[in-house]
Amino acid sequence: MLKQIKVLMFALLAVGFVASCNNSESAAQEEAREDLSANTVQPADQAAAQPAAAQPAAPAGPTTTMTFEETEFDFGTVNEGEKVSHTYTFTNTGDEPLILSNAKGSCGCTVPSWPREPIAPGATGEITVEFNSKNKKGKRNQKVTITANTNPPQSFIYLKGDVTPAAGDATPAVTQ
Repeated sequence: MLKQIKVLMFALLAVGFVASCNNSESAAQEEAREDLSANTVQPADQAAAQPAAAQPAAPAGPTTTMTFEETEFDFGTVNEGEKVSHTYTFTNTGDEPLILSNAKGSCGCTVPSWPREPIAPGATGEITVEFNSKNKKGKRNQKVTITANTNPPQSFIYLKGDVTPAAGDATPAVTQ
């Protein structure tokens, strides 16, 4: 039992060090800390198997602001299987360099690409979003979550439209 506690303490120290390097804390770390404070012990392999938090942390350091020319694009009506792409332009309207740490679509069919280098104050950047309508039917409202050194750290852009089922497809439309 003492050996399990030592292994768990070492694992928590290692996880805590990694978390401080990443400037974020996972749900597994919080749960492990709560378990220790409640004087309960998990086997080390069970504690290590806890999933990490999936949401990226905003970059550390000073915050800035960003403004999009548009946050929503309506692609109209497309046939199932077509790909739609749109580029959103934004400006760093703050006084610090803008650092985008992540951009994530609401599902795998919506894929954004974003600048990895800092955007200087007053400069513009672009995020291009591609939507693949394969196996997607009906009205669509695809969201992209952008994480940056802004306050709040997340901004949202949307791609909307309607996907017409492929010829001969009798299945009902699904919306997301």
